[in-house]
Amino acid sequence: MSFKLRINNLFILALFGLPITGCMVGPDYERPPQITLPAGFKEAKGWKQATPRDNVKIGKWWEIYHDPILNQLEEQVAVSNQSILQAEAQYRQAQHLVQSAAASFFPTVTFTNTFNRFKAATGQSVAVSGVRNLFGSAVGMAWEPDLWGSVRRQVEANKSNAQASAATLQALRLSSQTALAEDYFQMKVLDAQKALLDETIATYQKVLQITQNRYAVGVAAKPDVVQAQTQVETARAQAINLDVQRAKLEHAIAVLTGKSPAELTLKSTSLDVKTPDIPVKLPSELLERRPDIAAAERKIAAANAQIGVAKAAYYPTLNLAATNGFQSSGIDTLFNMAKRYWALGPASLAISLFDGGAKHSAYKQAIDGFDAAVAGYRQTVLTGFQEVEDNLAALRIFAEQTGVQQQAVDLSEQALKLTINQYKAGTVSYLNVMTAQNTSLTNRTTALQLQGQRLVASVDLIKALGGGWDVTMLPTPDQAGGEVKWTDFLIFPVD
Repeated sequence: MSFKLRINNLFILALFGLPITGCMVGPDYERPPQITLPAGFKEAKGWKQATPRDNVKIGKWWEIYHDPILNQLEEQVAVSNQSILQAEAQYRQAQHLVQSAAASFFPTVTFTNTFNRFKAATGQSVAVSGVRNLFGSAVGMAWEPDLWGSVRRQVEANKSNAQASAATLQALRLSSQTALAEDYFQMKVLDAQKALLDETIATYQKVLQITQNRYAVGVAAKPDVVQAQTQVETARAQAINLDVQRAKLEHAIAVLTGKSPAELTLKSTSLDVKTPDIPVKLPSELLERRPDIAAAERKIAAANAQIGVAKAAYYPTLNLAATNGFQSSGIDTLFNMAKRYWALGPASLAISLFDGGAKHSAYKQAIDGFDAAVAGYRQTVLTGFQEVEDNLAALRIFAEQTGVQQQAVDLSEQALKLTINQYKAGTVSYLNVMTAQNTSLTNRTTALQLQGQRLVASVDLIKALGGGWDVTMLPTPDQAGGEVKWTDFLIFPVD
């Protein structure tokens, strides 16, 4: 008897230990054909390459600007930005989805204890009449072998989605870091404009004093004094208005670093940052440099695997089950070998004969999802090319405009000095002075704004080129599945 029991146990263990797997239905993934790639960027003609060409550091591209305050703020983004922390949690969630899908490779094992107290109906033929107790304890196993690769395709899809999530995380990190750099440079431009207005106000006050003195001796008219006073107050109002814009930028920087606006105060600093030379790769290399393109490509792989999952649903499913336990009318004799029982089954092989087209619809949806992912990937690539071209053009044009604008600044300053001297000599009216002052202020303000636009465009170009990221930094399929510990297989949570 014991020999038979051992044979049965060995049979059950062998049944559930066999890797009963079949073929995998559905197409194996191949990267879709690329769109036609240009040999080079259109706007890169005459572009001054950085030396060395790889001077944008991976993960710390902002150091190219040599600004200690910017470096300190950017370091805080990676560890404190709440949107990035949210994306990191979503990536971990995607990893656990891989583990959840892989769990279907294994049988489900349950342990059951039962107790029944009952009495047979009157007139029934039973061995023992009256009230009876029945105790039971059993271990049951159930398993659906992955005959057609449905589980393997789902694991494949989840791994690709996890890789896409990792790339999306990097894209969000890069976006947050570039947003902070843009806000920071715009704030420095406002600080420079504020300093310019303060300098201008001081100059206006000197001219006002001259006008008042001329009015006191009867050389100038009262309207000249009023106009000079108006200019001073107008410049003061403009300076105050800059404080509103600066406060908003400072608040935005605080939130990007994971702080409340009350926790961050940035002192006014000079605009002493130069626009760096940025290495520009070939268009073909851009596909390997941008995390959003990598995320879009991984979504194609996931959609391709889902086709296999949907196709496997057409085929029959095999379900295996086994039970091994004890049953007794008394708890004290429950675990005697004489009370032991076992069962193989129920085992079933099922296939749908009619489902109203549900499986066919799911299969077509999977194919449509793949086509949509391919189109989305190609659109992401085109958008990437556009962003690079836009910012290359912006930097080139801004550089040309800066040279011309500086000449305008120099000439307007020269004209202002000449006009003030003429006004002191009484050869021109105060209206000429006002015009020269306004022209000078406008040109100097435009020059500062151009400097800020060049800095922002350089940040946007670094972002468009991937911020030093490379597709080799994408987690491998095994890494995308996360680390599996033996404690993960316990029936209670272990942190």
